[in-house]
Amino acid sequence: MSADHFVLKDIIRPNIWALQPYRCARDDYQSGILLDANENSYGHSIAPTKARDNSNYTNGTGNGNDQDAALTDHLAAALHRYPDPSHPQIKEAYAKLRGVAGIENVFLGVGSDEVIDLLFRVSCVPGKDKALICPPTYGMYSVCAQINDIGMVKVPQDTTGGRFTVQVDKVLEETAKDPSIKLVFLCSPGNPTGTAVSLDIIENILQSPLYKGLVVVDEAYIDFTQASHPNTPVSATTLLPKYPNLVVLQTMSKGFGLAAIRLGFAFTSPELNQILSNTKAPYNISAPTAILATQALSEASLKIMRSKAAQILKGRQFLLDAFSKFPQDLGPYVGGLDANFIMVPVLNRETGKPDNSRAERVYQAMAESQGVVVRFRGKELGCVGCLRVTVGTEEENETLLARLRTVFDQIE
Repeated sequence: MSADHFVLKDIIRPNIWALQPYRCARDDYQSGILLDANENSYGHSIAPTKARDNSNYTNGTGNGNDQDAALTDHLAAALHRYPDPSHPQIKEAYAKLRGVAGIENVFLGVGSDEVIDLLFRVSCVPGKDKALICPPTYGMYSVCAQINDIGMVKVPQDTTGGRFTVQVDKVLEETAKDPSIKLVFLCSPGNPTGTAVSLDIIENILQSPLYKGLVVVDEAYIDFTQASHPNTPVSATTLLPKYPNLVVLQTMSKGFGLAAIRLGFAFTSPELNQILSNTKAPYNISAPTAILATQALSEASLKIMRSKAAQILKGRQFLLDAFSKFPQDLGPYVGGLDANFIMVPVLNRETGKPDNSRAERVYQAMAESQGVVVRFRGKELGCVGCLRVTVGTEEENETLLARLRTVFDQIE
């Protein structure tokens, strides 16, 4: 099946559909003597932070600091010019990595958060239209909805047995009775649940004539999911050729370890990609971000990324085994194991049940007296008493466990 019931023009705001995008200087020419964009032709004004031995630097015999300096110089050389507004090389490399047809399907945003906000802005009329989420889920969907004055419909996940499942029948029931719902957000793997949404569930919503809006699948942690299931297709990008109503979000913040460069990706139909490109700011992706992303997408860098993802999975199993040795204090993990974190409930020693009050005290003591910061998630649906623990390095994991023992000895 496919999505023959879906017509993109029907869900895009008319003023956005008719928008003539701002045309910036770099849309036309990107090389030569550039005197068209009112840039500072003398370059940046950032003073060097330290001297270096230029002979070693130039002949390639320098140390790691020289390599850092080379990267710094490469970044600095681009600072006084506006960046490429479209970055086709990054799009091509990322599309190849994910097995997507071509750059016409790839949109770049300042993190996934910019793409989320843009999706609200292009499709939802403020004060009229709505989006649907399945709690517990990523908090920025609701924040962006409120900023854009968009109503939010919530279909809670089934939390039976400490696992989380999207209730697809209830999602379709809500969309059928409320045609003002333009966006359905599915976080896969979920944050904070750590559970991937099955491709069957996603496809059921995509192909249903009961819903004529966009399905947005947020795959921030997909590199860890794929590492956990190396021989199984897990990304919704495999569904893109069949469904023009699908948007898949990804990011370089998690698997690539590049949270600071703020680069997110959206895989969409070419038609929606053009709408997003017309609406975004002219130079939304900076030159330093683009340079670092290009290096991160080289074959050598991708090999390192995959190796580190494998290390994180080993660390996750190490923590799972270690947490089981706290039977009075920690219960079995909650949710799934498809991301680089574990959600684990803190127990009341008398009742043996998850305890929000004790979990919050443990969270605060770990941060304030032990210098180890985890995340308290006990107020989320199905997460009573839970701490969300990111997998650290081997040393960080060992430190976490040692200091957790100290805190549990202090907090009854």
